[in-house]
Amino acid sequence: MQEIKLRTATLEDIEALEIFEQGIIQYERPFAPQLKPDPIHYYAIEDLIQNKDACFAIAELNDRPIGCGFGIIQKSKPTKKERHHAYLGFMYVIPKQRGKGVNAMVIQYLIDWANSKGLTEIVLEVYSENKSAVKAYKKIGFQPGLVKMRLNTEELVEGKLKVRALE
Repeated sequence: MQEIKLRTATLEDIEALEIFEQGIIQYERPFAPQLKPDPIHYYAIEDLIQNKDACFAIAELNDRPIGCGFGIIQKSKPTKKERHHAYLGFMYVIPKQRGKGVNAMVIQYLIDWANSKGLTEIVLEVYSENKSAVKAYKKIGFQPGLVKMRLNTEELVEGKLKVRALE
């Protein structure tokens, strides 16, 4: 059995990461009807790889990328205890390798990086309807926090809210 290896991404990984990014976008489209039609991009991949305040992790099997994710240092809201936190994004594992702990390995790599930077809070975003991802992140130890909600007025019937009278 081959061992999965983790490493920091380089500019040579851009082609694979661009493919992974499109995989994320296609997977998330059912959860995000507000997305523009293809082609779109979520990330400035080259900038993330070169950012001194970020860590872009690659999981490899047989010297081929099979998964990835990044962590970046962000300033916390003034009401938070910690001045900065790590934000995780671009979490992706190729379909053939899902369910094998690759995502958890990438997250552990990023947690280790965040700890090395003195960061104690780690945040990520996931669509609430993406039940498998929510379950996977909870299994690792993430807990849901503030829920971001959206309303698209074009989806309302005749532009009116559906209000139920109180009984």
